[in-house]
Amino acid sequence: MRQRKGHPVRSVEEGSIAQEMGIEAGDSLLSVNGEDVEDIFDYQYLIQDEYVEVLIRKPSGEEWLLEIDKEEEEDLGVVFENGLMDDYRSCCNRCIFCFIDQMPPGMRETLYFKDDDSRLSFLQGNYVTLTNLSDHDVERIIRYHLSPINISFQTTNPQLRCKMLNNRFAGEALKKADRLFEAGIEMNGQIVLCKGINDGEELERSIRDLSRYLPFLRSVSVVPVGLSRYREGLYPLEPFTKEDAQKVLEQIHGWQEKLFPQYGLHFVHASDEWYILAEQELPEEDSYDGYLQLENGVGMLRLLTEEFEDSLRQLKESGAAAQWDGRKREVSTVTGRISAPYIRRMAGRMEEMFPGLSVRVYPIRNDFFGELITVTGLLTGQDIIAQLKGKELGEELLLPVNLLRSGETVLLDDYTVDDISKSLQVPVNIVKSSGYDFTETILGRF
Repeated sequence: MRQRKGHPVRSVEEGSIAQEMGIEAGDSLLSVNGEDVEDIFDYQYLIQDEYVEVLIRKPSGEEWLLEIDKEEEEDLGVVFENGLMDDYRSCCNRCIFCFIDQMPPGMRETLYFKDDDSRLSFLQGNYVTLTNLSDHDVERIIRYHLSPINISFQTTNPQLRCKMLNNRFAGEALKKADRLFEAGIEMNGQIVLCKGINDGEELERSIRDLSRYLPFLRSVSVVPVGLSRYREGLYPLEPFTKEDAQKVLEQIHGWQEKLFPQYGLHFVHASDEWYILAEQELPEEDSYDGYLQLENGVGMLRLLTEEFEDSLRQLKESGAAAQWDGRKREVSTVTGRISAPYIRRMAGRMEEMFPGLSVRVYPIRNDFFGELITVTGLLTGQDIIAQLKGKELGEELLLPVNLLRSGETVLLDDYTVDDISKSLQVPVNIVKSSGYDFTETILGRF
């Protein structure tokens, strides 16, 4: 008889229900309430009740049926070997704008994996194209009322979407958004804008069509396609110009003015790159509807600026400048070219408030991916080392945390923080993501 596939337990939380019931690392979860568990969403949904029956298989092969009384929605305290409790789904599209196709050879294997897994949308905020979403998946999202789901629309023109995603089913997949809307599932959307393809009238059509999903589609970000220098053999795409960016912003602002009075949402948002390219000021904070699209670079610089200004106010009120009196500190930091003017402005404000403080800001040119890539998060260790060799770095070099792999000290090209520190002969400290962290790390401990 074939043994049922289970979900291996990696660990059990101390003092948890699972520990009390004798569940241990090495056990396997077989079912909850008599139902097979496909993945983490089935598991989380099925264990919500006050009474659950959990079938566990021990390493010996013995099966235990555990009857558990608990508080409603109380977790059992089980950590599984695979956090998703299932294999990750790779992307079945060949998008003309895909950045992974523009990566150089020889990087770590995980950087070449293209995910298009709706479950990662809920767990990690990833964007999905809907082409990998089966009817069964849609039914489970509706049944469990999972939200928000983040969707890469690119265009609402079905034929154009098939062309952009290189998938003949990509246009039909848009109908799944209709089902999610009808079920009241909250969504966020994304449009990667490609010059001469889905901009202009096509962008107008997309925003108009997507606005019909309000209020459940809470936001749509419009981001310019990222173009690396590794595009040989790929679809020919052009970078946007200052004039292009101004036209895109004019379209987006026009729709914001139209939709906000009716829905209380600005709905469609331009990523920060558009404003910098167009040489226009960033919108005020209340234009971002609570920063729904930070991961897409929408409002990131505005939020950083607001947090920084609030941090300075707090420092003034606390008398920190007086405590600093007579101190000397010289530090340096790196940034992508897109955010360099903002980081320099912040550093200058701090130097004014704290005499004796010197902050050198070094914008790093992205030689690794190409000069068209200007965001900080795609900088590499080798570019940082090459461009800072021989520069005045002070007593400490500060690196933004978004350069690093999550929870680690490794950059995109597998250079480590320690590699940078040894190569440049300077201690390295990490600046976390907020404006508050920026001021605190710049000042150090005093």
